[in-house]
Amino acid sequence: MPSNKSVSDAPITQFINCRILRDNELQREDLWVREGRILDPEKLFFDEQGYADKRVDCGGSIIAPGFIDVQINGGYGIDFSQASEDVSDGVSFVAKKILEHGVTSFCPTLVTSPPEVYHKVLPQVKVHDGGPHGAGVLGFHLEGPFISAEKKGAHPEKYLRTFKSGGLEHLMEVYGSLDDVAIVTLAPELPGSQSVVRELSQRGITVSLGHSAADLSQAEEAVQQGASFITHLFNAMLPFHHRDPGIVGLLTSDRIPAGRAVYYGMIADGIHTNPAALRIAHRAHPSGLVLVTDAITAMGLPPGRHTLGQQVIEIQGLHAYVAGTKTLSGSIATMDMCVRHFKQASGCSVQEALEAASLHPAQLLGISPKKGKLDYGSDADLVLLDEGLNVKATYISGEEVWRKGQ
Repeated sequence: MPSNKSVSDAPITQFINCRILRDNELQREDLWVREGRILDPEKLFFDEQGYADKRVDCGGSIIAPGFIDVQINGGYGIDFSQASEDVSDGVSFVAKKILEHGVTSFCPTLVTSPPEVYHKVLPQVKVHDGGPHGAGVLGFHLEGPFISAEKKGAHPEKYLRTFKSGGLEHLMEVYGSLDDVAIVTLAPELPGSQSVVRELSQRGITVSLGHSAADLSQAEEAVQQGASFITHLFNAMLPFHHRDPGIVGLLTSDRIPAGRAVYYGMIADGIHTNPAALRIAHRAHPSGLVLVTDAITAMGLPPGRHTLGQQVIEIQGLHAYVAGTKTLSGSIATMDMCVRHFKQASGCSVQEALEAASLHPAQLLGISPKKGKLDYGSDADLVLLDEGLNVKATYISGEEVWRKGQ
């Protein structure tokens, strides 16, 4: 029997006994969903005389917007930077597995690779919505190869590139295409980079600064050209210095254009960033903090040797190193682990911890309020959590896609 003949025959779901993250607060009220979107109950009652076809008792859970991971290199034995005939199968496998960690959308991330890898991998994965099959793909994050050799981290030096005189044309030669690309990480001190930043930004691609030895003025110039993100703050960049704070100084820079915001990725796994550094960043610029996993192939796998792009990685406990070194090469943390660690290490509120994994990445990518919020009309991508911020269930477009114990 249709709920509302006047507007839609689609069934309405009412989530009861819950606290909803909305407007930076946990509000004790019901959440109404129809056709994958969040409904305004006032309009439903008074304009449509509608009612719920289905009730979901949340048992006192917190309902937050689904988590968004903008930097994830793979997991569960899958490496997105390995060229194969079935890259899309690997991305789909990870997309399904991360539902249990509350992730409803993500950016598959490719580390520095030779051109043939980009040419083979990028055409195989398109931007698409999530569902029972797995989290949605928001577009690739291409981390490298236009980065600093001095700050390459785990990226293989032989594949690093600088911009030739063509700038964007050279970048296109390397990547092959920018279709279905959401983010490009580059080093703003590379000659010719500023025109590339400007042209990528004009195409709607988020430009991130990272793996870079840039000073603050070079970073500010890149932001003025359109850059809006910092890849894993503190890692693979010049350390903060009081005379020239480098890229880190963007958090409190007074040269950010009016109406613009700078966001920064934070790997809150307890390994990549000391809790004191995490607190400094959060207190300096709380609204810009974006939790990322930077997860690699070995997320969800036992200790031992695994691959990341063109490198061999060794897992020791919670550390992932380039084999034979002590160079960190991404994490094996999951997004819900990062949310819990961030809250514990920073002393922030539950709301702030959840928004760093949902609202802020959505704002960064320009997809809020469709994603990252529980406003009326927003997509009903939801994560249900207990008081300890452990994931109990995940919904995409109002449909349950994972539940603990099932």
